Amino acid sequence: MGARREVVSAVTERYRSAQRAEKGRILDAPCATTGWHRKHAVRALRQHETVGPGEVEASRERRRRYGATIKDALTALWEASDRVCGKRLKVMIPTLLPALERHGRLQLGQSDRDRVLAISAATIDRLLVDVKIAASGGRRRRAGFHSAIRREVPIRTFNDWNSPPPGFCEVDMVAHGGTSVAGSFIQTLTMVDIATGWTECLPLLTRDGSLVAEAINRAQSLFPWLLRGVDFDNDSAFMNDVVVPWCRQQKLEVTRSRAYKKNDQAFVEQKNGAVVRRLMGYGRFDGVETARVMGRLYAAARLYVNFFQPSFKLKEKRREGAKVIKRYHAPLTPYQRALAHPKVTAAVKRRLRDQYRLLDPVALLAEIRATQDELGNRVDRRAGQARGLQRACTSTAPATAAMFAKTLGKTVTAGEPRATHRRTRRPYKTRVRMPSKLDPHIATIEGWLAAARQSDRLHSDHIAHTAHRKPLRRHPGPLRKAERVDPMGARRGLVTRATSSRNGGRHHLGIMGDIDRNPHGPDFLGGCIHYETTVCGSCTSL
Repeated sequence: MGARREVVSAVTERYRSAQRAEKGRILDAPCATTGWHRKHAVRALRQHETVGPGEVEASRERRRRYGATIKDALTALWEASDRVCGKRLKVMIPTLLPALERHGRLQLGQSDRDRVLAISAATIDRLLVDVKIAASGGRRRRAGFHSAIRREVPIRTFNDWNSPPPGFCEVDMVAHGGTSVAGSFIQTLTMVDIATGWTECLPLLTRDGSLVAEAINRAQSLFPWLLRGVDFDNDSAFMNDVVVPWCRQQKLEVTRSRAYKKNDQAFVEQKNGAVVRRLMGYGRFDGVETARVMGRLYAAARLYVNFFQPSFKLKEKRREGAKVIKRYHAPLTPYQRALAHPKVTAAVKRRLRDQYRLLDPVALLAEIRATQDELGNRVDRRAGQARGLQRACTSTAPATAAMFAKTLGKTVTAGEPRATHRRTRRPYKTRVRMPSKLDPHIATIEGWLAAARQSDRLHSDHIAHTAHRKPLRRHPGPLRKAERVDPMGARRGLVTRATSSRNGGRHHLGIMGDIDRNPHGPDFLGGCIHYETTVCGSCTSL
């Protein structure tokens, strides 16, 4: 800094007294010596004042163009506009300011008025920073540091892959938090190769950028080929100042998916369900020992899935009207796709064939079931429960691969073979009967029911006795809708009610006298009589 100051001091006087053409030649020397831009050198030569040894060069302050009056006016306009942003307020000022002046809300001088009308949107936002912070209660919303890194990472969608060579992977994390995301729990980092479908899973104790970088470095040694690029989602565990610079330092192409667009990472999202969730289930796992067991599970599963389990891969997709038609390649394992890919070197293919000859799928499956049984005893389905081994069920898996092989094709055990998917057996909870408001009246209600049964036994005798009685009186008037003439009873001189009512759970059927013994008499359809008796003796006659 001192050398640059000396260079500027040496040419300042000559620069100020020189003509325009000579000033351009004078600038060549300080620009070549200091590496400054010519405009910056011009500003330094104009502002520099010669000072003595030991003195400090006085800093030049910029004169303020907009004072307190302009800021107060902008605050009033901002409040009157319902606190819109500076760009919208800039457009509203030419119409809003005359309205406020016309109604006496704001009075400005001519010079201040011209400044308010000429102010820019950026200046409005800069002058109103303190006002907006005070209006929000002292809280200032800042863009996160991860947002700046996220903006630097380019976006890659599902249709942007265009058949890449092996080495380009989609990366995602699966949370093993059970029914709650409270506290710390294990995460699974899933990496899927786009070209072959080769899948690698690694457990992480927490969501930390340094652990993600270590896991990717570990996955580099597990993939048969070198990694060329990684495609993340917008998770802050990936979009930070640790993972992104580390990937670029390792010469990995870094891209990301669009926010809230799961289909941009369709390959890894499919493996999250078909591999990770199928192996681990949806329980909660935490702790270092559980992470070690999960590491053993993924070590066996990676060989079993990549060498022996075929999967479909989309060949083409087209739309016909409202229908989407998809065509798939024949199911192949990632190992088979790697052997058939022209970009995989012969040395890698030879190494994969040698590894394939040594693998026993039954032994790998037995190891998977054994580790799943151990994880099934460690599953904690809710956050905050006391840790410790929990017996979810009795293990039925054979102890060795040989015993496991003997059971294949002979016996089929009912139930879920994966202990990580079995539900914990909980003891039956005896339910206590809650007291009821009817408890003091139970005896009275039982007496009513006994009396009702006694009256029901007398029902048939009472009907037969009343049917042969002679009518007592006749009342003229039309028949009501609730009444009808019984043809059989009309011959006997009876009119019966067709509907019944309920009173305390007991049926009541009224029996009425006849109108005329002659069914063809003139009063047969026009007469109406009252009840004479009822079935239930506890009810009064109508």
